[in-house]
Amino acid sequence: MRQVLSLKAETGVRGLDDVLSGGFTRRHVFLLEGSPGTGKTTIALQFLIEGEKRGERCLYISLSETDEELRDCARSHGMEIGSGIEIFELVPPESLLDAEQQQSLLYSSDLELGETTKLIFQAFERIKPQRVVIDSLSEIRLLAQSSLRYRRQILALKHFFARSDATVLLLDDMTSENFDKTVHSVVHGVIHLEQLLPDYGSERRRLRVIKYRGQAFRGGYHDFVIKTGGVAVFPRLRAIEHRTEFERTTLSSGLAEFDGLLGGGVERGSSTLLIGPAGTGKSLFALQFVNAAVERGERAAIFIFDEELGLLYARTRSMGIDLEKLQAEGHIHIEQLDAAELSPGEFAQRVRDRVSTYDAKTVVIDSINGYQASMPEENALILHMHELLQYLNRQGANTFLTVAQHGLVGDMKSPVDVTYLADSVILLRYFEALGKVRRAVSVIKKRTGPHEDTIREFKISGNGLTLGEPLSGFQGILRGVPNFVGDQHPLLPLNGEDSKNF
Repeated sequence: MRQVLSLKAETGVRGLDDVLSGGFTRRHVFLLEGSPGTGKTTIALQFLIEGEKRGERCLYISLSETDEELRDCARSHGMEIGSGIEIFELVPPESLLDAEQQQSLLYSSDLELGETTKLIFQAFERIKPQRVVIDSLSEIRLLAQSSLRYRRQILALKHFFARSDATVLLLDDMTSENFDKTVHSVVHGVIHLEQLLPDYGSERRRLRVIKYRGQAFRGGYHDFVIKTGGVAVFPRLRAIEHRTEFERTTLSSGLAEFDGLLGGGVERGSSTLLIGPAGTGKSLFALQFVNAAVERGERAAIFIFDEELGLLYARTRSMGIDLEKLQAEGHIHIEQLDAAELSPGEFAQRVRDRVSTYDAKTVVIDSINGYQASMPEENALILHMHELLQYLNRQGANTFLTVAQHGLVGDMKSPVDVTYLADSVILLRYFEALGKVRRAVSVIKKRTGPHEDTIREFKISGNGLTLGEPLSGFQGILRGVPNFVGDQHPLLPLNGEDSKNF
């Protein structure tokens, strides 16, 4: 009785089926190419192990690695090559290795190529698999010695497999000096793997589907990693594909004065940028919204690029917010990230997982400066942030981003301008008054409604954030050295002092 198979052969690689719109179209030949170390063998093993799980017969034809090497590779990822996968080591027959037995009237490559093809066909006919991996084409290319013979050999393999129900994956390590792309025009689809080495940090890997006949696929580059368990692909995020219905309500920060500055609060499904020099309290303002979300019974996710978690726990605990306790109780998820080890695609996937599986309604990214370090260039950062913010907005999540500007007072410069991406922009500044360094906050943008155009002083104490009345009697606060031009106006008391009147 003939086994009924689905139209697509799932790859078993997380995220890759999404890129391929379901997997490989059955009964076709595909090419997986990339330099050594890009993960071809790991993907091939995952492809066959997935087939074995689905009750399919699988065949791995190896021209370069031994049976034991392949099994060791699988074990290193916690995978086991079962009885449903046949590993066929294709090595030259002893007669071809014996110099006395070699023909003098024919090139040895003619015999080796023909013998190799014959052995491949015999192994296939004996096992009759539904999934086949041939590793690798560089060995066949060397035996063919010419582009014409190589192309004819690939065509012969393709026509042979076309008569069966097999889905074939050809691997090519692209190491031959005479590497050409003749096989691209022969196969049904081509996936190209790359390994990039940044100036600092670990290597980055990405893949691109170059060709897939008769099938739409997710174009462009997609980051991926090789870790224990196999390859994981992070499909490039397209926010337009993700939309959910939710009620756009106004959410409070938990501080009446701050809500007044924001025109009542922030709208659900919007993004807020907190921008200012280091130490002004950007993270604390973001955590104020996290604390308010927890009090509403919602969950939050915090992604930290710059600060050590132990220091963050201690600092916020002294201000009345016990993040460690909230995390232990399951109200928040906190993750410390290393920009030197993290690709943009993997970060976006982690954020998406927190929103989709953890149901986080408030997301904090602290800071964009650290996130930028994982980007190859600023333009890529803008594009990644645009898609990520649009995705979060469409999920009804509120996003809070922090950006540390260069400098402390006077003219401020940002490492990257993302103000136009955010729905609201909150500006924090230092200013000097009466010989003391003070802090001021203002809202300079809010797409979703009106807001105060005033500047308010705020202080950070053991009770958290405290905002004062609008500083209407000053000019030049945003420059750092204001002039007093009004009547008597109180400033917030600092360090237990009384209010100062001018």
